[in-house]
Amino acid sequence: MPNVYGPTVDEQTRCIHYHGPTDIIAIKFHCCGKYYPCYQCHHACEEHEISVWNKAAFHQYAILCGVCGEELTINEYLHTKQCIHCRAPFNVGCKMHYHIYFEL
Repeated sequence: MPNVYGPTVDEQTRCIHYHGPTDIIAIKFHCCGKYYPCYQCHHACEEHEISVWNKAAFHQYAILCGVCGEELTINEYLHTKQCIHCRAPFNVGCKMHYHIYFEL
């Protein structure tokens, strides 16, 4: 599994900000190429601004399932409610933050 940075609280990528049962993904940030559980973790650890993934890059692997350790493309992630590899459910509330990570 790739390194996940920030204040994580378990091996499934939950962090101090989001640690519910379905908070199991980490996002590879376009700006630095590092996986973080959330934008708040990124802000706490990096000194640069977040840059969003543009639509042309949605084929890139940038989502990490904390349950099975498999990566998903942005397109795969945006079009499912669970991991396409292990079927672990994702937090559907994350949609409220998509604009922080992805060009919509």
